[in-house]
Amino acid sequence: MVDRVLSAIPDFNDQSYYFNNGIHESLYEFLGAHPVAEDDSKGFRFVVWAPRAKSVALQGDFNDWRLEAMTALPNGLWGIVSSDARVGQFYKFMITDQVGHQTSKIDPFAHQFEVPPKDASVLTILDPFSWTDQRWLSKVKRTDYTKKPLNIYEVHFSSWRTHPDGRYYSFKELADSLIPYVKELGYTHIEFMPLMEHPLIASWGYQITGYYAVAGRFGTVNDLREFVDQAHQAGIGVLMDWVPGHFCRNEVGLAYYDGTPTFEYEDVRRADNVGWGSLNFDLGKPQVRSFLLSNALFWLKECHIDGLRTDAVSFMIYRDHGSFRENWVPAEDGSNKNYEGISFLQHLNQVVAKKFPQVLMIAEEATDWEGVTAKPQGLGLGFDFKWNMGWMNDLMRFIELPNEQRSSSYRLLTFPLMYAFNEKYILAISHDEVVHGKDSMLGKIKGDRYNQFAMLRAFYAYRLAFPGKKLHFMGEEIGQFLEWREYSELEWDVLERPFNKEFQQFVKTVNTLYQTEKALYERDLDQTGLTVLEADDAQAVILSFMRQGEKPRDFLIIATNFLPQEHRPYRIGVPYRGTYEILLNSEMTEFGGTWTKEEGPFQTFEEVTNGQPYAIDVILPALSTIYIRPKRVYGVLKN
Repeated sequence: MVDRVLSAIPDFNDQSYYFNNGIHESLYEFLGAHPVAEDDSKGFRFVVWAPRAKSVALQGDFNDWRLEAMTALPNGLWGIVSSDARVGQFYKFMITDQVGHQTSKIDPFAHQFEVPPKDASVLTILDPFSWTDQRWLSKVKRTDYTKKPLNIYEVHFSSWRTHPDGRYYSFKELADSLIPYVKELGYTHIEFMPLMEHPLIASWGYQITGYYAVAGRFGTVNDLREFVDQAHQAGIGVLMDWVPGHFCRNEVGLAYYDGTPTFEYEDVRRADNVGWGSLNFDLGKPQVRSFLLSNALFWLKECHIDGLRTDAVSFMIYRDHGSFRENWVPAEDGSNKNYEGISFLQHLNQVVAKKFPQVLMIAEEATDWEGVTAKPQGLGLGFDFKWNMGWMNDLMRFIELPNEQRSSSYRLLTFPLMYAFNEKYILAISHDEVVHGKDSMLGKIKGDRYNQFAMLRAFYAYRLAFPGKKLHFMGEEIGQFLEWREYSELEWDVLERPFNKEFQQFVKTVNTLYQTEKALYERDLDQTGLTVLEADDAQAVILSFMRQGEKPRDFLIIATNFLPQEHRPYRIGVPYRGTYEILLNSEMTEFGGTWTKEEGPFQTFEEVTNGQPYAIDVILPALSTIYIRPKRVYGVLKN
């Protein structure tokens, strides 16, 4: 029986070696369910890892759900060949532990599951896909996103839009509406919150059971491939949230898979993620490393995903982060570093960089760890970008303040300038900032609707000009008032109210400027691309700076007034003699403001201002951001 099963598994010894040494890069082709012939006429082979199980049995539609004993194979694997199994049938593994307790389990490598609350794995063949995105792939291979626009629209699949009866959109329906919407509004990428199989919609996808499958309520892996292919044809990249730190503890899933700690840490103090009610992957166990490494590569290779946003990196690199603080287990050197997690992330990022150099690896890391985007050596983790959580926290605190408290809190605006280039940052205003009583972006701002929208416009334009790549969560671009709810679609009807449609047009305008003005992205991660002009005017609460592209003439001056008080005139330092003009004024009537026409152009006069040799006088509207560009200047090197 062993020989029959092994003969159905190509290169078993080599595959086992890679698996057990934590370096297998396509484990989903080795474990799980696979046809034993090119078609499914001869059934499937099933292989599962349950190293300390007493026995394992297969049951499914093809055997009337009777328990069919699987054969113990080397290295903790169990296998069986079923000549009766067919595509589309349901199945599970029955694990019997060493004390005789039986638990019904999913196949960790299944590519499809029943829609919750049902949970059986579905027999699926991952056929080759006819991709038509060669032009996109060729383009991104030549793209250095450190010097190109990166403006991400974060989406929760099932609540962007729903049908009137509450049904979720299909991938096809979402492709037909979301992709052109994102392109029209000037974003470069869509980022999906986790799409992998998860039993509870309220977890937003962050408590996963099936890592190699798209959630059944959303569709199939092939449906996702179709969506990505269409996005790429439209010139839009697709990113996915990925959760390699912890997993759902539902009994049917990965939790204590063989009746003992299998995917999780042996020490319950390290295994239990009390704050989230989940279990932490044992990132030092080679088989788990193979499982996660192969999973990352699965989405990149099989689905052409353009990048992975790795969730909760802090929990992977520290032993005392979050809910671990009261009962944490020190490393052998007595430190709070999780060296297994650090090592795994370094290896992951090295492999991805080698195999998919065009892919973006992004870290959600909430501390001041040095080297998240440094080379993967020492304590450097090797990510391409890191969410700038410090900037986000400071700015969220600031915009929630009433006007009279902003002057005394001016440092919340200026402190992020001190570390803006410590890492390769993405400025993320994500779903986490508009839930759990935190209010929507609009709802955070004090005052009447006019002043709320004026501040929101000023903030949005300021953020697009601040150094770092960009991400914001769906709904902000329409000025949604209610905080996000995962169980209902966005408040699209607000676009019929005053200011909302105008704000959406403003977002489109600024997003377009971000993609066309080289000063806003070419030196985004280089300190030479930023010159701070005014960061000391706490009384007026005004911040101004200059952004510089690679060519001397490619520069913009940005000034933001965070109080409802106009400044006429307002003097701003400029680097060259000549004439300047307004490129953007967030208070124009077309955006919902009160300005009917632009002022200017502005002629310089010789006066050292903001450290610059020349100056111009402009009008800085209340609660506004203005972009100023050179129209005709002298003394600058020719392009």
